[in-house]
Amino acid sequence: MNDEQLQVVMGLIMNAGNAKAEAVAALTAAKEGNFILAEEKMIAANEALVEAHNVQTGLLTAEASGDHTTVTLLMVHSQDHLMNAISYLGLTQELIDLYHRLDSK
Repeated sequence: MNDEQLQVVMGLIMNAGNAKAEAVAALTAAKEGNFILAEEKMIAANEALVEAHNVQTGLLTAEASGDHTTVTLLMVHSQDHLMNAISYLGLTQELIDLYHRLDSK
């Protein structure tokens, strides 16, 4: 893996990690009844997730164009971070909706 590929993979890990961290903060806010903050944090989480997804799309586009990347443990790790973030954000939004529903009763 060359330096450019390493930078791309680390960007994927960083953005996916940021997305999950914002979602954790959103869930904490919802548990405390602060749904405005929860929504703001989920917006930030989704923005970071889009950045991570854009990095992944760049990798896929390069691969499809014939620019093959060596699959390393770090590359696999970055994809794992992204998939976990996607799953976590989806579940977090469901939980926030549930907290909001319970709070309104």
